Amino acid sequence: MKGYLLAEKTVTPGDNSFIDSVSSENNFAVVFEDDTSTGYFYAVEMTPETGGQRILDALHIYNVEEVVEDGPLAVKIIWSRDWLKCALVVNAQCHALFDFEHQRGYSVNEFPDPNPIWTKGDRKITNQIIADIFG
Repeated sequence: MKGYLLAEKTVTPGDNSFIDSVSSENNFAVVFEDDTSTGYFYAVEMTPETGGQRILDALHIYNVEEVVEDGPLAVKIIWSRDWLKCALVVNAQCHALFDFEHQRGYSVNEFPDPNPIWTKGDRKITNQIIADIFG
């Protein structure tokens, strides 16, 4: 996967975890959060003048009680070379991806349904989508 690794952390599902990454080239950011019951990946738009933040989209990554891996998870946030796409990689597998340029969010489990702000259409992440962006 070609791009910029901007965040890397080992997390234990069910422990309160928060990993954020802000693009250095625009006003976009992403956040991975485990709130002790679920893991979510968020696309965020920043407003530098006010310090405000707006959540554009959210992708469900896991329910803690359904995680099958034993032990901690290696979580990485990787930005594309154009700084307009960002992937969440967990244990070397891309679980979710935001395309800020085309306002799309993709994930392994395709949940939740698209919101009225972003992602009209299919949310299923595929190897082809990953290769097109990070190949």
